[in-house]
Order: sequence, then C-alpha cells, then structure tokens
Amino acid sequence: MIISTLPRASTVQSLKASARLFSSSKSKQATWGFVGLGRMGFPMAKNLRAKLPPTDTLFIHDLNTNATQTFAEEVGVAAPGTDTGVHIARNPREVAENADTVITVLPEPSHVKNVMRGILNPRLPPTESGQRRLFIDCSTIDPSSSKEVANAVHSTSQGKFVDAPMSGGVVGARAGTLTFMVGASSTQLERVSAVLSMMGSRIQHCGDQGSGISAKLANNYLLALSNIATAEAMNLGIKWGLDPKLLAGLINSSSGRCWSSEVNNPVPGVVEDSPASHGYSGGFGVSLMKKDLDLAIAAAQEAGANLELSQRAKEVYQAMEDDPRCKDSDFSVAYRYLGGTE
Repeated sequence: MIISTLPRASTVQSLKASARLFSSSKSKQATWGFVGLGRMGFPMAKNLRAKLPPTDTLFIHDLNTNATQTFAEEVGVAAPGTDTGVHIARNPREVAENADTVITVLPEPSHVKNVMRGILNPRLPPTESGQRRLFIDCSTIDPSSSKEVANAVHSTSQGKFVDAPMSGGVVGARAGTLTFMVGASSTQLERVSAVLSMMGSRIQHCGDQGSGISAKLANNYLLALSNIATAEAMNLGIKWGLDPKLLAGLINSSSGRCWSSEVNNPVPGVVEDSPASHGYSGGFGVSLMKKDLDLAIAAAQEAGANLELSQRAKEVYQAMEDDPRCKDSDFSVAYRYLGGTE
C-alpha cells in the first residue's frame, strides 16, 4: 500500500494496529459503521469486515433492504445479544450512535446531506471509547457540499469529517485495490489511512478537507472526455479498415495511450475483461459519468475555470442516457452510440 505525503508503513498490519489503537476501549472492542451498500460500497464493506478482528463490531445500513440482507447472508450477522460481528441498523443515525468510525458511500450530494443531517440532529451521544467520532465520506459529490457537511460536523463538535472519494471501479472495490483521494488535515491522516488501507492499496493525501473531492472531479472530467475521444478514434480507425486489436495496440504504445484505450477499451473483444466485451454490462454507468461531469462543470464555474469541451461532452452523455441502446450500460458504450461495429 502507498500513502502519499506520509512515511510508508512497514506493513499493512501496522496500519490495522493504528486503527485499533484509535478506536478501542477497555470495555468494548472497536465499533465501525458503514452507510451505503451499492455497487462500490458493498464490496468495500465486505473487505472492511474481512480485515477487522472478529471481536470488532460493524453496523451497516442501506435503504435497499435487499442489499443488507445479501450482505448478511454472505458475511453473517451477530448472534442476538452479542456485541461483535455485523449488525443491521434501522437507519444511519443508529449506525453513527454505535460507531467510532462511520464510512459513507452514497450516490448524490443530496443523499450525503440528508444522511448527515439525520445523523447530527439531535446531537450524538459521546462514543463509548471516549474518542472523537470520525466520518469518512467516500462519495463523489461537489466540493461545496462536502465543505458544507464538514462545517455542520465541526461547528457542532460532533466529530471530524473528511472526504475520501475513490478510484478503481467495482473491480478495485472487490479486490481491495482502490485509490483514495483524501481531504483531511495532516493530524488526521494516520487514523484515516489506517481505515482506508483495509479497502484500498493507495492513499493520496491531497490537502485539507475538500481537496480530495476536487482531485476526484478533475480526474473524472478528463475521464469523461478521454472516453468519448477513444471511442471516436477507435471507430474512425475501424471504419478505415484497421483491425481493432492492432489499432488499440498502436494507440497504447503511442502518445494516445490512456485508461480508456488500454483498460476500458470501448470496442468489444479488444480487452477481454472490459465491460465492452460483456455487452457493456457492469463497470461505471453512463448516468454516473454524467453526474460526475455535471459536478465537475458546476465546480469549475464556481472556481472560475474555463472548460471548453464540457458542454459538448455533457450533450453526448445526455444523449447516451436517453438512448435505450446505451442507458444503464458502462459509459464506454459511447462506441455503440457513435455507430461503431460490434
């Protein structure tokens, strides 16, 4: 695991020890909370539970009761009357009341705000460990909303709130190889890294609170554009009669190389494990890419940054979302939208 801006820990186990040092007490083992068991959150929570000591407690919640039930079936729940294992909470407030550390992975800014509003009002009781409660938000939202929630937590002295959006997709979430972009003070970084190391392999400290989500949106803005450009370039070359695998190989050994060409190539059959080779199923949905693009455009306007290609890219993703051939598919389906040969 790599932690940028910090000396590298000798082993992942040393970080786990740090996590337990921060959140244990004489009377009770460490308690953890996880809100949001979607396509990313579900495997992240599974990895967290798998790497926690069996005596620790994990409280989970999701509006989709099928998700919590499936989690319970795959991981197992605590026996009645016991403190250890996995507990299904009735709501996010119950999660936070019982946890020293709460992780949220939610789809939209409004979801994060509503969940945190319900958690903070009325005022939370102190943790049993006596330690300040830590909220780690791994959602991809806008910087303004993230700072608004952080201010609500900090101004009421109910804990510490950091942003830690991730990159690596569902595959990385399952494998525990996610990259986390962290916005937190340097004094919080050791504790935050100890938690995130159980769900990812790289932790990049981007600066103070809000900087992690800013870095994530800048990355995803570029991804939104490179995905379309890769689909256009592949379609162009194939229309000229070039072999798809030959063309992809040339691009990936030349200056056009990017993640969309090498890992998530939009042409079926070029990359065996890509969504394109499986009917554009799985992966990162068109609607999610459009959401991140919208967030990046809005944040850029607030910052006074000019994005010349943003509006046209937004139109393309909107058209893809409206197209029944592309809706609910991985965003590399841009190749199909362009009329590419499958």
